[in-house]
Amino acid sequence: ILTNPPPPEDDFLHAVLTGSSIYGTINLSPMLMLIPDAQPNPKATNSDSALGSFTAHTNSDVVLLPVKTIPSHFSQVFDASERDFRMVFGWEDDPFRKNFAVGQPLDMDVPVCLDLERFVERSNGIFGKSGTGKSFLTRLILSGIIQKQAGVNLMFDMHSEYGWEAMKEGKEISTVKGLKQLFQHRVEIFTLDPESTNRRGVRDAQELYLSYDQIEIEDLRLVSRELGLSDASLDNANILASEFGKSWIVQLLNMTNEEITEFCETKQGHKGSIMALQRKLMRLDSLKYIRQTCPQNYIDRVLEYLDAGKHVIIEFGSQSNLLSYMLATNMITRRIHSSYVKKADRFLRSKEERDRPQQLVITIEEAHRFLDSGIVNQTIFGTIAREMRKYFVTLLVVDQRPSGIDNEVMSQVGTRITCLLNDEKDIEAIFTGVSGGQALRSVLAKLDSKQQALILGHAVPMPVVVRTRPYDQDFYREIGAVDWQDFPDEQLAAAAAIARSDLGF
Repeated sequence: ILTNPPPPEDDFLHAVLTGSSIYGTINLSPMLMLIPDAQPNPKATNSDSALGSFTAHTNSDVVLLPVKTIPSHFSQVFDASERDFRMVFGWEDDPFRKNFAVGQPLDMDVPVCLDLERFVERSNGIFGKSGTGKSFLTRLILSGIIQKQAGVNLMFDMHSEYGWEAMKEGKEISTVKGLKQLFQHRVEIFTLDPESTNRRGVRDAQELYLSYDQIEIEDLRLVSRELGLSDASLDNANILASEFGKSWIVQLLNMTNEEITEFCETKQGHKGSIMALQRKLMRLDSLKYIRQTCPQNYIDRVLEYLDAGKHVIIEFGSQSNLLSYMLATNMITRRIHSSYVKKADRFLRSKEERDRPQQLVITIEEAHRFLDSGIVNQTIFGTIAREMRKYFVTLLVVDQRPSGIDNEVMSQVGTRITCLLNDEKDIEAIFTGVSGGQALRSVLAKLDSKQQALILGHAVPMPVVVRTRPYDQDFYREIGAVDWQDFPDEQLAAAAAIARSDLGF
């Protein structure tokens, strides 16, 4: 038959041979067993794994278990129905859960939901090569966290595309709304480059400045590659910090060659290393947000907003080079993490709900720059990734090179939302610490380049490929973000009358 197949027009022979002499085979990977809660399996335990939580996103009387056997012969096979999907993945309007629809299965119109309460409990990642829609997916997830009040978010917006409107890909010139436009009173924008922010017409953005006395040796170690600092220079920086305290950078920048020579003779410093350190730290003067002194502590203001349940986006504007981004991000995050450690300790002591810190999600782009194996143990981001939920602070890392992230950190990532990746090392990195994940490698390599993602981990019951939810006008309406300025007058008056009635006026 293979060498002499029936002609295309012979329908009768096709019907005779199909299913008997000729058939196809398919590989299926059973993922979940659904057992009625009234008849629990005493030998099976519901265990969270890196593949999925094996916890239903509903209050249905059903227990989800990992599959450790295969169906017996003559077992009946059915296509999954919408009810089956809802039983496992829940629905967005469930009043008892913080479910958020992130997309749909490729061949069904039924929502696939993330459990946002579980999502914010651990550090998570959004991965994919350039142009696959990571930024849109990140906006989608952050919108869900804001709408469902699952936590507060601190976003380091490297390219100024999350707070206010951003360009949409394509030939036509069009924009999409930023989070400040969707959730006006729940989002605050800080900018490290006020001129750039004003040029783009961003409303109500607040300025943020950092001072030299807030820079610590750890911050310089993170950007040592960008500044060209040697280990010897950093060792001498410790000597200067021991002598001058927090003002050591200002003191160093103002020192003459003679004063450096005198300092080295009395304090055992190395003249060449200190002079090189002075030259290279002069580059910090070009950063618009760095001041010798600041009239107020801007980081404390950021903390006040986070404590009040507001989400903070820090824009970099034209200061989006790696030196600027990495330095500011590390400085701000270290201080906020320190504050959260104190709050967590206070809550642990009092055990009062009012002392419980708001769950904080810190979102960073170009994550491999902060979390590569060479520096991960020396940065605050490595600390947060390892601590997980201990201090109510987790990471949301957005990156196109997951292979650049330390393996230990990747193994701690709770939920992985992955768009198309082509590089074998990047694909392998996605499944670091995931038992049984290798079977999904071929799935990841076959994703479309747009609007498809593989989701696996702590916030979903099982791995699933989704067609991601569009970030468009329909989405704006669904999350309740209405621009009243564009609303017709008649409808606006009717909505106002209903609102007054609800208030008792």
